[in-house]
Amino acid sequence: MALFRRPVRSRPIQFFLISMFAVPLVSLVALWIFAASITVSSAISNQNYNATTRSINAGIQALAIGLPQERAETYLWLVTDKKSPETSLLATRKVVDRETPAARAALQPQLAQLSASPRQALSTLLTDLGQIGQIRAAIDAGTMGPSAAFQAYTAIIDDQFLYFDASIQDKSAELADVSIGAVDGDYSLEMASREVALVDGVLIDRGVMSPPVRQLFVASATSRQLLLNAAVATLTPSLRIAYTSFDNSPLSQQFGAMESQLLASTDSGPIPVNPRSWQSVSTGYLAGLQAALTRDGNLLASQSASLTDRLMTEAILVGGVGLAAVAGSVFLLVWFGRKVKGDLGRLHGSVRGMAEERLPRVVQRLRQGDDVDVAAESPAPATSTIREVSQIAESFGTVQEAAVAAAVDQAGLRKGVNQVFLNISMRNQSLLHRQLALMDSMERRTSEPEALADLFRLDHLTTRMRRHAEGLIILSGATPGRGWRDPVPVVDVLRAAIAEVEDYVRVDVVSESRDLVIGSAVSDVIHLVAELIENATVFSPPNTRIEVKADRVGTGMVVEIEDRGLGLTAEERADINRRLASSPEFDLANSEQLGLFVVGRLAARHGIKVALRESMYGGTTAILLLPFGVIVREEDAGLHEPAPNGERGQPVVSELPALGLAGRHRLLPPAPGTAPSLPAASAPWGPEAMTPWPQAFQPSPPSEELPLLPPSSPGSNHLGMPIRVPQANLAPQLRASDRQAQQAAAREAPQAGARPPEATRDMLILMQQGWQRGRVDDLDDPEGAPGNGAE
Repeated sequence: MALFRRPVRSRPIQFFLISMFAVPLVSLVALWIFAASITVSSAISNQNYNATTRSINAGIQALAIGLPQERAETYLWLVTDKKSPETSLLATRKVVDRETPAARAALQPQLAQLSASPRQALSTLLTDLGQIGQIRAAIDAGTMGPSAAFQAYTAIIDDQFLYFDASIQDKSAELADVSIGAVDGDYSLEMASREVALVDGVLIDRGVMSPPVRQLFVASATSRQLLLNAAVATLTPSLRIAYTSFDNSPLSQQFGAMESQLLASTDSGPIPVNPRSWQSVSTGYLAGLQAALTRDGNLLASQSASLTDRLMTEAILVGGVGLAAVAGSVFLLVWFGRKVKGDLGRLHGSVRGMAEERLPRVVQRLRQGDDVDVAAESPAPATSTIREVSQIAESFGTVQEAAVAAAVDQAGLRKGVNQVFLNISMRNQSLLHRQLALMDSMERRTSEPEALADLFRLDHLTTRMRRHAEGLIILSGATPGRGWRDPVPVVDVLRAAIAEVEDYVRVDVVSESRDLVIGSAVSDVIHLVAELIENATVFSPPNTRIEVKADRVGTGMVVEIEDRGLGLTAEERADINRRLASSPEFDLANSEQLGLFVVGRLAARHGIKVALRESMYGGTTAILLLPFGVIVREEDAGLHEPAPNGERGQPVVSELPALGLAGRHRLLPPAPGTAPSLPAASAPWGPEAMTPWPQAFQPSPPSEELPLLPPSSPGSNHLGMPIRVPQANLAPQLRASDRQAQQAAAREAPQAGARPPEATRDMLILMQQGWQRGRVDDLDDPEGAPGNGAE
């Protein structure tokens, strides 16, 4: 059972870098947010607390002083049964009435900012401030006694300090404990003022302290001591100094002693204090304690402002430094990511450049036969300051150098193989040329039709062998020696191609074109078409015909070679068309497709387009598009006048009239029992160019004996047809040795009464065509032909 593996999903390196740095970066951001939130919130809380405290103190300070004073004056006025002057009391009431709205305005906005407990305390305080008028009315109406009036004002003041404590705890300021200690100090001053008011009232009223008053006095004295001790305990050492110094002063000691005496006294007798001493000590004590509280309040305000500034500075520093750290981390992440990506990108570009540009360029140069310097064509990839990336670059550099060296070695091997091809094909071609020369000599010495037909078959096979040898030369990158200087008619080129195919009798040429093929391309076009025709004959049933059509189109000449074989699949046809279009390098592993590589190489050499398509008969149609430049138009043929026949060993074929029916050129199959004819590019195929029937069957007189002409001899023709000149297409440097072979063959040729092989061939061709016309047209024997009684 096959194992299924999940496909690997590749992601950019930035994804991994971001994933790698995401957790620490998020943690850093979270820590920064946490530290900044704490510091900033603390700074903002202290800032708001200080602002609120200053606002409340400014609005309630006068009321906080006036309300205890109104309480004391009201209490003393009631103790004297309203007989003492009330001028001071009325003035104090006016002050309280004037400051109450301001206090309300300072306290009212705090309702929306406080939590439930301090908000309830503030609501109670605001309600108490609204009842001052009712308290005064009861006092003035005589329905409220001294103790009740005292407790009514005391309740308002107690609610005020209760709100102060609750609001301080709700704000959670940095100096909350110190602020509560300061409030306790103020509250102890309030308790001391209560004691003084109660004792002053007792001294006015016969010096005897009633039980209710004593109870209030004991509570006030006890609370004063507790609050003062709590304030000293919670205050900072700098703030505690004022309290401790005042508490140790003689005035505070005297007040404490008198307070102790009052607490120790009984209810029945007068209080054990001297009124004048009490007045002096109590007044001094309240003033001294007020001064100490004022000093500590100013110092506390200064410390709170300094602390707020410090907290704001810390908040700014924490926020700024943290933000800078986060920004720096992000910058380093981006910078490092871009650096790694840039280094890898440059390495990737260098590797792709090697794979897509340098190595193909090296291979192309090697194909062209250029020498390649491995070191120069293998530049080291871009390095990096990152060790791992640099090591990868070095590894790729090694791979690149090895690839270039392998390409050079492969090119050397391919060049050696091509050289082997070239040497073998050149040797074969030399042997084939010698064989053709020998066959020419034998044809000249033979007069029997059967022997001459066999020699023609050998000539045909040798021609095919020469084409295969030329195929090896083409694959090796060289150019075959055969060539034409002047244009050759397309029809003759096609016939010459058919002549190089073994089963040529099955091939028909159908064309009305009088265009020509430029001389430099004739040999390659013959070879190209012959390969395609041979492929069509091999892969189609032997009883079917192969039809070759040629006609001019807008961009050149189209040649169609159609067979009626089994055809190809769409995939096979597409693969072959792709190879034909790209002219692939010859692959030794695909030697069975040798002709495909030859066709592709020849087509690429002259810009000829070759493609296969499905035939209407089920086989395959090969389509060739020979562009203008390879094709010479009929109307432009005058610009390419043929050279004298045989000049420089280049055969010349003249434009010929049409053959067959309907003006179509057609190669007809040979009659049964007759020798097949050999169409060739050097043989004209028109009836006007043929020898007349009576002359074709007459032996050549001795005077018409033609010597074997050297390649440079002009006028090498007989009866209007060119004579084949052996070895005429060899390179000049090979002609000297071949000329000796030609001369030897000429010496061996019969010198009298022998018919030239060309004349015999023409005679056989005429015989074949006559038989075919007889079968097709059902005509009588032509006048003067053999068999009609003519001698």
